[in-house]
Amino acid sequence: MSKKMKAAIIGSGNIGTDLMIKILRTSDWIEMGAMVGIDSASDGLARANRMGVATTHEGVEGLINLPEFADIDVIFDATSAGAHVHNVEFLKSQKSSLRFIDLTPAAIGPYCVPVVNLEENLNESNVNMVTCGGQATIPMVAAVSRVAKVHYGEIIASISSKSAGPGTRANIDEFTETTSKAIEVISGASKGKAIIILNPAEPPLMMRDTVYVLSELADQDAIAASVKEMAQAVQSYVSGYRLKQEVQFDIIDEANPVYVEGVGHMSGLKTSIFLEVEGAAHYLPSYAGNLDIMTSAALATAERISQSVA
Repeated sequence: MSKKMKAAIIGSGNIGTDLMIKILRTSDWIEMGAMVGIDSASDGLARANRMGVATTHEGVEGLINLPEFADIDVIFDATSAGAHVHNVEFLKSQKSSLRFIDLTPAAIGPYCVPVVNLEENLNESNVNMVTCGGQATIPMVAAVSRVAKVHYGEIIASISSKSAGPGTRANIDEFTETTSKAIEVISGASKGKAIIILNPAEPPLMMRDTVYVLSELADQDAIAASVKEMAQAVQSYVSGYRLKQEVQFDIIDEANPVYVEGVGHMSGLKTSIFLEVEGAAHYLPSYAGNLDIMTSAALATAERISQSVA
């Protein structure tokens, strides 16, 4: 195998720490180079130190002063949408060859959902991993789109309140806007809508996602088969991703159309898909599937990029 790409992770919170552990334990293509934070007392930086990873609590300014920076090939940004804009501009000015995997909703670069459009984005310098809801549900809208023309896709992501840290809570608006736009851009839907629910239930519930798709009338068996095939593809890098029940269908007659805000009255085929995402529990609890799917998708993306340049 060729030399691994060396990575730095910006953001020593839950997502960054889980991603670091995934790289150290499971990756054949990515190697940890540095962990970057702004809180010297963070658990993520402490764990990185114990695991032999170079660290700095001085942000990206501290990163460029680390000797390890010279060997960094790829940057995972697990901060916030606003911070990502600064991080890219600053680090690119220091080293133009850097590749960025953006785990924030900033969406500077193209949206990337590995099973849907990774291959066409392998040469991009900055790819955006959309959101946890987008990673879980966009493959399902795309699965329907492979069979029938999709007019509208609506997703509802329900996650445990305990798995929503400060970064997630600070980016709720960006979550809905980015996910809605990504549904339209990469899944084949003419119109998209995204809703996120923070569920305070105790004990914490696993991530659940509901996907509603309105399309032209099409072969229901073909759609169901496409959905199951896509779910298996996602499972190749998110083992806890699964359909909770059989795909449901409703025919909406032209004489009794439904009204979709921003679209108008619609008829055709309604496809309902119900998902659950269980985390791998590398660092985060298993109910935090919303965070696990982001780190898993980001690592799968970086590994495929590394393979493409090997």
